[in-house]
Amino acid sequence: MTRYFLALLPPQEVQAAVNQIKQHFADRYASCKAQNSPPHITLQPPFEWAIAPVSFLEQRLLVFAQRYSPSYISLSGFGAFAPRVIYIQVVKTPELLALQAELSAYLQRELKIVDAAAKKRAYAPHMTVAFRDLTQPNFRAAWSEFQHQPFQFEFSVSALTLLHHDGRRWHIHASFPFSAFVPSPAY
Repeated sequence: MTRYFLALLPPQEVQAAVNQIKQHFADRYASCKAQNSPPHITLQPPFEWAIAPVSFLEQRLLVFAQRYSPSYISLSGFGAFAPRVIYIQVVKTPELLALQAELSAYLQRELKIVDAAAKKRAYAPHMTVAFRDLTQPNFRAAWSEFQHQPFQFEFSVSALTLLHHDGRRWHIHASFPFSAFVPSPAY
């Protein structure tokens, strides 16, 4: 069985900025686990796939993605899930929340992939920069450094990305372009 998750990935310039922050956490706060995946916004947390060949999963994800058009994402400042996680805040737009909810329902209905924890908590889009190996004392020190720091980016996402785990880190497996036509407004 292989572990996968589904996410939105920012463009390279945003990834570079986020990776610099992750490196700061590794250097200053001894927290490097966030470096085990590219900067991303999780839509479906890790799941194991062993039901059918991965090509079946890929085909179903392509069908889903083709129903959607590219959308804008805004990053704004930092947030935390005390006492171990610090992240970049993702603005909760109606489009992002709808995409995540519809993907979750689709995965459950079509592929029997269920996020059991989702029933206990609301979707909170974020981009993790430090977690798991961030000690509580380092969390307090880092949070006092980052809680009021600005971090602003806006970008368009044009694909759903499937990542797989190799036993040590996460890698991009495939991307599925959003391709729904959005008509131009009539003037």
